[in-house]
Amino acid sequence: MTEIFGFPIQALMGQLVLGLVNGSFYAMLSIGLSVIFGMLNIINFAHGAFYMIGAFLAWMGLYYWGISYWWSLILVPLAVALIGIAVERTLLQWIYKLDHLYGLLLTFGIALVIEGMFRHWFGVAGQPFDVPEGLTGGFNLGFMFLPKYRAWVIVASLTVCVGTWFIIEKTRLGSYLRAATENPKLTQAFGINVPIMVMLIYGLGVGLAGFAGVLAAPVLQVSPLMGSNMIIVVFAVVVIGGMGSIVGSIATGLMLGIVEAIPKVLYPEISSTMVFIIMAIVLLLRPAGLFGKER
Repeated sequence: MTEIFGFPIQALMGQLVLGLVNGSFYAMLSIGLSVIFGMLNIINFAHGAFYMIGAFLAWMGLYYWGISYWWSLILVPLAVALIGIAVERTLLQWIYKLDHLYGLLLTFGIALVIEGMFRHWFGVAGQPFDVPEGLTGGFNLGFMFLPKYRAWVIVASLTVCVGTWFIIEKTRLGSYLRAATENPKLTQAFGINVPIMVMLIYGLGVGLAGFAGVLAAPVLQVSPLMGSNMIIVVFAVVVIGGMGSIVGSIATGLMLGIVEAIPKVLYPEISSTMVFIIMAIVLLLRPAGLFGKER
């Protein structure tokens, strides 16, 4: 059996793939957080709850309403975006001019309410979600077995992340969105409806979380706790990459997924704290994050 530094290559490569899968989820969630913070200046602690809602809507769609996984990839993010827009219009729009702390506290409260509702309805036990037909099995690469679904998660996540970056940075709609948040009064003077733009930004951010929830459903058990378990690491990813940096979210999410996974083979005791050790070092050396702009 081939070894690297005395460890089986199959185990290391297996953890590498697992790290890329986790990193894909981190990138998807952190990019939504970065879009919302970078444009609305709100630290959206409810992001994990929207991720959980996405997973539950996909699960309910499959087992209660007969909606296939593939349709859920389209319909669930739209549904989560609409829920997010309702939250933004009824609650968040009143705190945009206040300190960041108010947004953090409000979204934290929203997350607790949503999680409490789902715990009441479904309990805390995880619900299984079958891998969709066509993505069962895997590829034998010789040195390891790569499950098809995990490969699909990596490809789909990267495609959506790059597409989001392109829309925000390279399209006319993206320029309108950025203008609406950077100079709302001037943007309004040019006839652009700023509240609509702000609403679309929040809907886009939480819609990405919903998409990540659908992707995660066959990998993780669908549980009311899945959002709160994920959001702390995702916040660390955003801080390390740089608050508001889309490129930083993508790169750091993938990198930290791998950094978190490899120690599980080499030194398991430290794997769960690696992300936070890196965050502490980055905050000491570069408080704005690896890709953030110094203010």
